Amino acid sequence: MKKLLAVLILAMFSFCACLAEPAPDTVGLFIEAENVYMRSAIEEAVAGITLRHGGPFGAVIVRDGKIVGRGHNMVLVNNDPTCHGEVSAIRDACAKLDVYDLTRCELYTTGEPCPMCLFACLWANIDRVYYGCTIEDNALIGFRDEALDSLMGDREQLGDYLVCVDRDACLELFALYMETEHTVY
Repeated sequence: MKKLLAVLILAMFSFCACLAEPAPDTVGLFIEAENVYMRSAIEEAVAGITLRHGGPFGAVIVRDGKIVGRGHNMVLVNNDPTCHGEVSAIRDACAKLDVYDLTRCELYTTGEPCPMCLFACLWANIDRVYYGCTIEDNALIGFRDEALDSLMGDREQLGDYLVCVDRDACLELFALYMETEHTVY
């Protein structure tokens, strides 16, 4: 049943993306997370992996208990190094809400935000960021967030702005990504 649900979810994403090429085999892509919003971020990341849009990074933005924005990494499909999952979700939420200020919103993302995405969240006035995998986990699958993060300084000064949730589920997502054919960038 879970595999069927995963296939249906990914088929919906494929249809919505209006892509001409079929999605790769989706068997076994359903990953369980405790937090309902992180589950949605994971589903977004799985869609991005399946469609080969970029890395395993999905994000959702929540306001008043409702998802108001979604995004996944689209670096490869858009040839845009700034099109990370968090940035895509911020753009989507702002367009849907017709605002440029995301005060009272929270962001859920499968990987701890890189410096660019972290500052985009702060700039958008997002109240809090919940992430799955850490910056160190991102490095283990080939992303250079850790090296760029050292230019920024200490994240500890942000207090409880960044909160880790559902790391095990997101590590499972990262393992799935590493098992699939993907472009290193």
